[in-house]
Amino acid sequence: MRAARFYGKEDLRVEEVPEPSPGPGQVKLRNAYAGICGSDLHFYFYPESLPFDPSRPHPLTGASLPQILGHEFSGTVVEVGEGVTGVKVGERGAVFPLEVSCGECLACRRGLPFSCLKMGSLGASSPSGGLAEYSVFDASLLHVVPDSVDLRMAALVEPMSVGWHAVARTGVQAGGTALIAGAGPIGLGAWFALKSLGVEKVLVSEPSADRRAAIAALGAQVIDPLHEDLGTAVAALTDGNGVDAAVDAAGAGPAVSSALASLTPGGRVVVVALHEHPAELALTGLMMGETEIAGAVGYRPEEFDAVIAGMAGGFYDTSGWVEERSLDEVVDALHALRAGTGASKILMRL
Repeated sequence: MRAARFYGKEDLRVEEVPEPSPGPGQVKLRNAYAGICGSDLHFYFYPESLPFDPSRPHPLTGASLPQILGHEFSGTVVEVGEGVTGVKVGERGAVFPLEVSCGECLACRRGLPFSCLKMGSLGASSPSGGLAEYSVFDASLLHVVPDSVDLRMAALVEPMSVGWHAVARTGVQAGGTALIAGAGPIGLGAWFALKSLGVEKVLVSEPSADRRAAIAALGAQVIDPLHEDLGTAVAALTDGNGVDAAVDAAGAGPAVSSALASLTPGGRVVVVALHEHPAELALTGLMMGETEIAGAVGYRPEEFDAVIAGMAGGFYDTSGWVEERSLDEVVDALHALRAGTGASKILMRL
């Protein structure tokens, strides 16, 4: 089968590899679409920023380079391994990529497997990944989608769940107000989640004209933070009170600083973006307003299902921000996303 395998920094090759077979408890998926994620960009361009060293065998999975990338993917079950009873051949689904965590560290004991330092996921630290024609994994990781959700949409469940989890971490309630920094896929996921949860007053701050136009076409209120005054826009949205919640999906220090300054007393900023560089923050305002900064990584299985339900209910729309390319174009796709040209999300057809 054909697969995109990562050999090292800026070295990703589409090549022929053996087709996998499912072991006990596993399913084999004919992959349909796989998305390129922001963490894939870090993997490819800046692996030294990752919390693990991809050049060494993973301590739990044993996976080592070259590695098939891709952890946002969907497909159709073509084979099931011994002992699998909950999934049938022909079912379609989205893949929950968290494959393993140690189960022993404090993060795991507190129910935070994505914060486990030994966490392993498909398409990052596993022999299997989504940027291939076929993949095998534990049957419990497949979340079956209803007929109303096509496989193209199903490949977006993973990134949309990241946005959903970030919003859940803010604690914002229906009728509240929110600011989103960044209108990439995770920012879009946060916007869809907020709308689904009844938060109507949402401002999206995005310096890219193309990304502003794409989310504005979906109905979002947008601002260019480089040429417009964010504080004035937040005041207009909230009658001068500041937003209840902010989501940093930009990965830039100034975005976090401006989000903190935009909060109402007691509000919370949730950082869901990877930051390649340290940020300087003015923290006196945080102290004076009893505001908070929190992190968000990954998602819970029930949040995966909530996004699938939202998609089935028609709350998600891919118009204007999703682009498809063939697997042979995967390196070009990485460079396009890094440069911020074209669509916010690129799905590779498999």
